[in-house]
Amino acid sequence: MAATTKPVMIVGVDESEQSFYALEWTLDHFLVPSAPNPPFNLIIVHSKPTPASSMGFAVPGVDILSHVDEDLKKIANRVVERAKELCISKSVTDATLEIVEGDARNVLCDAVERHHATILAVGSHGHGAIKRAVLGSVSDYVTHHAHCTVMIVKKPKGKHEGAHHVT
Repeated sequence: MAATTKPVMIVGVDESEQSFYALEWTLDHFLVPSAPNPPFNLIIVHSKPTPASSMGFAVPGVDILSHVDEDLKKIANRVVERAKELCISKSVTDATLEIVEGDARNVLCDAVERHHATILAVGSHGHGAIKRAVLGSVSDYVTHHAHCTVMIVKKPKGKHEGAHHVT
């Protein structure tokens, strides 16, 4: 690797508002202020779940997996297109966008290794302890397993659409 190569920043995105908030926040704080020569090479990674992992059940004699896979591909393409549009709206035109099949936890950690990333940024879904224990937290996993600095971007409570504050 040449000494002039910029460090790599990876942002993990899914279809959630939290992940797009994290992408926008990262763009605004790390890339936009120094445009047109940002200090990082930006790589945006979306993990497309496998059809079998998305279903959790099988129907004998019915090829439902191909239909599920088509839907997952459409979702992945929409996510990446939305990420690309957000980057372009912020005049960040040299981001690399990747769709990688697999569990988000492994996909993001593998991307860090593959690209020798310096920073991995992810959004926080803000699940409670029980839901996080059942679903598994991507941000918690990458914090412990990614071999780089991990930045978890949380959307401030006041900016949640329709958020209710109970006292």
